[in-house]
Amino acid sequence: MAHTDHQTMRRVLRREIAGTIGLLTDEHDFRAMRRYRSFTFDDHTTYLQQVEELLKTRALQGIHTTVALFDPQEYAEFCTAKGLDPDVPAHRSRFTAELATTGPTIPYEGQPLADLVPTLVDEAVRQATWEYAATLLARLGACATCGEDIGRAAFARASGLLGRILDTAPPGSRHLVCSVTGTPETLVAVLHADDTATGTIPLDEAEVLEFTTVLALGLATQQPGGLVMRTTIPGAPDQIYGWRLRGDDLEPLTAGEVFDAYCTDVESGELISPESGVDYCAPPDLAPENDGPAPPHRH
Repeated sequence: MAHTDHQTMRRVLRREIAGTIGLLTDEHDFRAMRRYRSFTFDDHTTYLQQVEELLKTRALQGIHTTVALFDPQEYAEFCTAKGLDPDVPAHRSRFTAELATTGPTIPYEGQPLADLVPTLVDEAVRQATWEYAATLLARLGACATCGEDIGRAAFARASGLLGRILDTAPPGSRHLVCSVTGTPETLVAVLHADDTATGTIPLDEAEVLEFTTVLALGLATQQPGGLVMRTTIPGAPDQIYGWRLRGDDLEPLTAGEVFDAYCTDVESGELISPESGVDYCAPPDLAPENDGPAPPHRH
């Protein structure tokens, strides 16, 4: 009987897949979908197991499947805007198909669902961060003094800074984190840049866009924030250094400030042991090319 039930569940899932499956990654979202009579699953764990089995089956059949993050609230808003009944499986398929072109997706390549889900959620956070930061930049408008677009000028400046940061970084695997304090929450962007045998640094375009946008927002709004670089090379200590956002510029942190930041518990303020095999350093000098065009409000 249980085997028959599982086959039925997979048939239900197949009807809602057209190359992309919209995945309910957490219990809260799963419960939200249970209000629809046509959504026949009643246990999130079983649902995830059946999704994974179906993904494996499709992979064995040579069928490519993309996994998207299914948000019940966005789905309900989509149905309202289109005048659709959300309790119809075909409408869930239509929404999922649109997710494949507009939302964060991950190709299924045989990886366990337990590994795929965090990657998918991270991708969703990245996209939401970029969209939010880009919206705030666009709202800044033009400089009252010179008429130049503040957001566009800040983005150009941030691009120039990022280029100099990468150009002056030690060789190895680079991991950059930019954080900007704001309302309602701190925005964080991450960028990975690894050396190759040819000496080039391949960059993920989406990561670069997000990172530059968040940095530009910090520069344009003069919100508190910082940028930290960690470089790793086999057989040598990791190097960590960084800058604080100071007004519309980057101010180097001293080695002591970097050490304090990494070796102080954020909540208690107590000292914690430094990592072994890590050098806390002052950053390379970004001058004289540390500027893109000056932000309009500096004119």
